Amino acid sequence: MLATEDISLESENALTVARIAEQEKEISKRLLSLDALRGLDIFFIMGGAGIFTAIAQCWPSSCTQEIALQMKHPAWHGFTFYDLIFPFFLFLAGISFTFSLAKQQAQKKSSLSIYGKIVWRAVILVFLGILFNNTLIFDINSMRICSVLGHIGLAWMFAALIYMNTGLKRQIAVCALILIGYWLLICLVPAPDANPGAKCAPFMEQASKLFSPDEQITKNLTMEGSIVGYVDRTIMPGKLYREIHDPEGLLTLIPAIITALFGMMAGALVQKDPSVVSSREKILRLILWGVFLVGVGILWSTFFPLNKNLWTSSFVCLTGGIAVIVFALFYLVIDVLQFRRWSFFLVVIGMNSITIYMAQRILGFDRARNFCFSGISSLCPETIQPLIMAVGYVVVCWWFLFFLYRHRVFLKI
Repeated sequence: MLATEDISLESENALTVARIAEQEKEISKRLLSLDALRGLDIFFIMGGAGIFTAIAQCWPSSCTQEIALQMKHPAWHGFTFYDLIFPFFLFLAGISFTFSLAKQQAQKKSSLSIYGKIVWRAVILVFLGILFNNTLIFDINSMRICSVLGHIGLAWMFAALIYMNTGLKRQIAVCALILIGYWLLICLVPAPDANPGAKCAPFMEQASKLFSPDEQITKNLTMEGSIVGYVDRTIMPGKLYREIHDPEGLLTLIPAIITALFGMMAGALVQKDPSVVSSREKILRLILWGVFLVGVGILWSTFFPLNKNLWTSSFVCLTGGIAVIVFALFYLVIDVLQFRRWSFFLVVIGMNSITIYMAQRILGFDRARNFCFSGISSLCPETIQPLIMAVGYVVVCWWFLFFLYRHRVFLKI
């Protein structure tokens, strides 16, 4: 009897080891640069930004204060480092889709099945976004329907549908058409409720002012006068993030599609057969493309301001270009040169990015941080206590993710 039980236990252990080995093999096949860069992106949401803010509190100087300012969004027009986080995540979601699509096509899955999965993923992200904003209280009058996750899900979905049905040349044409069309829309079409009785001037008369915006175009780019906010105030139920405007509203979804499509175009390039396009050439193409987009974004911003709230076309080009360049560098170091050990901290975060995003809303990481670090903090000088607590929060979150990583628990949507 005991011998039978021992054999059974050995078989079970062997299966467990085999299963873990198979999972390790799957992880090793992943584009680790993608997970690492996603981890870096989420690190700032997971408390990384708080560390830099705490450093500025502990050791105030012009340098640390400027870094702390980069950890916040501008009030309206403008651009800071923190503005990169949302576009980066959407860009990386685009890259991920190209690998997922290739895997599904290799498994001979039908187009209908793939389309269904795309739509279902978008629906889940919209639901999670609503849940994140409103918890489990569903009062339509006080709910905020728009959300970061919903924005990602829908923009990614439309970009995926475009990617699956077009080639590279048409994708570039779609990008140009949408970005230019969006520029014309929000510059030339005023919000009716902010411009009562106003009549639109002839198109050519207005278009001539696009490169040196007059008072009316400037007003159309304000929170009160923008057609973007007007559409959300008119159509969206519930409340908006900024009362009269929502940065994750309906119209801002249109240019966000291009951010996701940029990621898919980058992913398609990386997946090309090395015998056709070498790794060196892939990286060079990515960097040149990124520099081009950054240049377009900066030039465009001289008459179409960088604005995350409006997700302006200049903002799409600048953030997309930076994302392409940074991804190229991560891909070079981690996947081509195989320098991977340093990225483990980030990979643990990146492989469960949505998990930690939602968990911070649901679980009590603050209480866990206080339990583990308040005693240590109390023994230190008061000036550095905010930094210790900020670092402690990141440590608690990371150990939670590491526990999931070690047990191969990954939230996949």
